[in-house]
Amino acid sequence: MIQTDINIIEMFLNAGLVVRLVLALLVLFSIASWSVILIKFRYVSRAFRDSADFIDYFWKSRDLSNAFVKAKQMKNSPVARIFRVGYLELKKISQAGSTSPTPGGGEADTAFPGTRTTGIDNIKRALRRATNTEMTRLTQMVPFLATTGNTTPFIGLFGTVWGIMHSFRSIGLQASANLAVVAPGISEALIATAAGLAVAIPAVIAFNYFTQKIRTIETELHSFAADFLNIVERDILRIERRRR
Repeated sequence: MIQTDINIIEMFLNAGLVVRLVLALLVLFSIASWSVILIKFRYVSRAFRDSADFIDYFWKSRDLSNAFVKAKQMKNSPVARIFRVGYLELKKISQAGSTSPTPGGGEADTAFPGTRTTGIDNIKRALRRATNTEMTRLTQMVPFLATTGNTTPFIGLFGTVWGIMHSFRSIGLQASANLAVVAPGISEALIATAAGLAVAIPAVIAFNYFTQKIRTIETELHSFAADFLNIVERDILRIERRRR
């Protein structure tokens, strides 16, 4: 009866030094890759879920101050964080406008600074900075998965080529090329390619998954920022009409 069980540990121990170093490097890549996958999956899942919950609460709430209180509670939501930035900027503008002097020497009774454009531009810049910060946070460590998926198959292939070269050298030294002599060395070498693919495939799948999820969250961030600006602009126009 032919023995078909593959003993990975035995192949690793019987492999040459270079192949063992390649396999050890692939193991390190695998550990790092799976660590990134688990960390980012937890982070992105929470961000996706909490952002959806906050957006739903925001549109049901009629008071920005109540939405701000809710946003402070949702620390895992990127949308809630950019809302806090926009709300605080709006509050600064409101406070600056409420104490600005009038031509008659008193204080202006308005919730916004002297010009409508200045206030909107300040809020827009604050939201843009906050969105860029959130995108940097979301994409952090994800490029490592792409690097893993692109490089580990070639690292494994290098180990395979080196192992086959070592096997052929052994054939030359033994002056024999029968299958019993060739097969063990080649099988030990080919395990490096298999290991490279085993590391690369989960990394590529995870990279594509996270890229799609992050792109969805990015769309929500831009949409929410635009909606928030529209709300602020409507409030400014309403106040300006009252002043007239």
